[in-house]
Amino acid sequence: MPAKRVKTILSYVLILAAGLGIGSSVPYVVNLLKPAYATGDYSAYYPDKQSNVVLYGTSSCTYCIQARAYLRERNIAFIDRNISDSDQSYRELAQLGGKGVPVILVGERMLTGFNQSHLEAALAAAGRIARP
Repeated sequence: MPAKRVKTILSYVLILAAGLGIGSSVPYVVNLLKPAYATGDYSAYYPDKQSNVVLYGTSSCTYCIQARAYLRERNIAFIDRNISDSDQSYRELAQLGGKGVPVILVGERMLTGFNQSHLEAALAAAGRIARP
């Protein structure tokens, strides 16, 4: 095989590898740059003043199951809104702009997805647990 052809093939392989590397790392970079939570007045979604934790999810979502287990293991009272069983809960999630589950409202914070450290920080800010 002539040297020029080998160089051409190696160039294509390097370009392909660089493209795959960039393409596969972009979602991780975007996720790192995304804020951990949104802030706002979510009091309309709480049934009373004492209940300031609401979880919107489904019964089959792995992250929803993990979030529920986390809250229950720590004896944190929360309102569980299953969007699969309730049209009202589904509409509330849509009003919040939720595009996936779980969406967890804690005080003035809205978390999308289950991240234990973000949830702990939100619970601490809402006075539900001691600061981590």
